[in-house]
Amino acid sequence: MSKLLNLKPNPSDKKKSKRLGRGNGSGKGTFSGKGCKGQNARTGGGVRPGFEGGQTPLYRKLPKLKGFKNINNVEYYPLGFTILNEKFESNEVVNLESLVAKRIVKKGQLVKLLANGVLEKPLTIEVNKASKTAMELVEKAGGKITLV
Repeated sequence: MSKLLNLKPNPSDKKKSKRLGRGNGSGKGTFSGKGCKGQNARTGGGVRPGFEGGQTPLYRKLPKLKGFKNINNVEYYPLGFTILNEKFESNEVVNLESLVAKRIVKKGQLVKLLANGVLEKPLTIEVNKASKTAMELVEKAGGKITLV
């Protein structure tokens, strides 16, 4: 049985590191893979991240974020009567499932009914929100509206 103290890596897994600056016969002598002279050849040389050689760097060219982002904002899909007249028949139930099935809204999207146009058919409508005029026009057309 092998124990933790007896474990050794395979000889093929142990790769020797390239030894720099050990003569030209090693393949990495003279300049040790750093090129000739210059800032990057020196000890501690190089430039900071984002430095573009004195040119105005990208992070300074881009504008800072402006304005206010409301994290409590709830977006509703605006559903008008014109779409309902085209896609649904009389006395049909209009709910989130039927709207998704007819590819009007995406699954999980919130819907608000707005009074765009005129409702020509009596429909049973179930939506998340509705405007007052839209509710009045649905009942005027002989339909029912419920807020989910």
